[in-house]
Amino acid sequence: MHTPLTPQREKYFLLTLAGIQFSHILDFMIMMPLGPILMAEFGIGTHEFGLLVASYSFSAAFCGFLAATFIDRFERKRLVLLIFALFGIATLACGLAPGYATLLIARGLAGAFGGVLGALVQTMVGDVIPFARRARASGIVSTAFSVSTVAGVPLSLWMANHLQWRTPFVFIAVLVVLFIFVGFRFLPELRHHMGGEKRAHPFSAMFEVLRDANHLRALLYSSLIIFSGFTVIPYITVYAVSNVGIAQADIPLIYFAGGAATFFTARLIGHWADKHGKVEVYRTIAVAAMLPLIVVTHIGAAPLWAWLICTTAFFVLVSGRFIPAMAIISSAAQPKLRGTFMSLNGTMQSLAMGLATTLAGFIITQDSSGNIVGYQSVGYIAVASNLLAIWFVSRIVMHDQHPNLPDVVPK
Repeated sequence: MHTPLTPQREKYFLLTLAGIQFSHILDFMIMMPLGPILMAEFGIGTHEFGLLVASYSFSAAFCGFLAATFIDRFERKRLVLLIFALFGIATLACGLAPGYATLLIARGLAGAFGGVLGALVQTMVGDVIPFARRARASGIVSTAFSVSTVAGVPLSLWMANHLQWRTPFVFIAVLVVLFIFVGFRFLPELRHHMGGEKRAHPFSAMFEVLRDANHLRALLYSSLIIFSGFTVIPYITVYAVSNVGIAQADIPLIYFAGGAATFFTARLIGHWADKHGKVEVYRTIAVAAMLPLIVVTHIGAAPLWAWLICTTAFFVLVSGRFIPAMAIISSAAQPKLRGTFMSLNGTMQSLAMGLATTLAGFIITQDSSGNIVGYQSVGYIAVASNLLAIWFVSRIVMHDQHPNLPDVVPK
C-alpha cells in the first residue's frame, strides 16, 4: 500500500493534479466556444466542426485502449509527466496547424495523450486518497473544470478574438511546461501496483478487468453519463449565437458565470457525497440535471440574463454529476487493476463522447437563415441516456468501501 500523505502533502498533491486536469480540460473545452470562429475561418459547417471535436474523443478512446495494456506496469508519476509532455507538444501543433486537415490531425494527437492523462489523474486519486474522502478529493480535482470555465475559457476567447484563434493553444502549451515542473516537485512516486505477479501477455490485465461483471457495469454507467452530456455540450455556443441571439463577444460570460458557480458547488457536492452517500447524491443531482438539459436545447431567442441562468444551472448540475460518479467508478475497480480499469474507463468515456458529438452533429443542421435545427431532439436523447445512468448506478459494487461500513461518513 502507498504510504499515507500528510494533510499538507495531500493538498499539494490534489492541487497539482487539478493543474494537470486544468490544462487538458481547457484544451478540450476551448474547441467548443471557438466553433463560430473556426467555422468562419475554414468555411466549414456543423458536420465538419463536429468532426473536429469528435477526432479528439475517438483518438482518446483508441489510445486509452492501448494504454490499458501497459499502464499498470509503470510508476505513476513518471508516466503521467511523460504523457503530459507529449500532450503539450500535440497542443502546440494545434496552434501551428496551417489548415483544417492539419488541425484535425493535431486534435487527434492531443486527444491521444489527453484521454490517457485524464484516466491517470483519476487513477492516482484512487491510489492515494481513502474511499471515505475520495468524493471530496474528486471535488478538489474537479475545480479544474471550474477554473478552466471561469478563467481559462474566457481568457482564451479574449486571446482568440483580439489576437487569433491559434493563441489559446500556444498558451496551453506554456501551461503544460509550468505544471510539469510543479509535478516533479509535488507528485509522489506510486509503485505499489507494480509488485508481485508477472503477466503472461500485454492484454492479460485488460482481460482480467473485462472478465469482472462489476467492471463492465461501471464502464457502461460511465459511458451513459458522458453520452448524455456530450450530445448537448459541443453545440451550446453555436446554438447560442445562431438561435438564442447571444453576441460572440458575450460568449465568455457564459463560461465565466458557469465556472464561477461550479468552483463553489464542486467542493460542496463532494462534501455531500462523502457525508450522505455517493449513490444518493449522484441520483439527486442527475435528476435535477434533466431540467437544464431540456431548457438549454429548447429555448429560443432570449435575453443574455435568461440564457446565463440556464447555462449556469447546466454547468452546475450536468458537470456536478461527475463528482460522486467518479468516486463510484474508481471504487468499482479492484485496486490492483485500477490503472488498467481507469484507462479502459477513459476509452469508454472518450468513445461515448465522440459518438455523442458525431450523432448530434448529424441530427443538427443549419437552415438557410443560419439557425440551428434539430437541437431539441438532441436534448431528448440526452435525457434518455441520463435516466438509464440513474437506473444503472445501484447495480455497481464499490470494492474500496469497507464491507461493514455504510457509504456514509459520520459527522
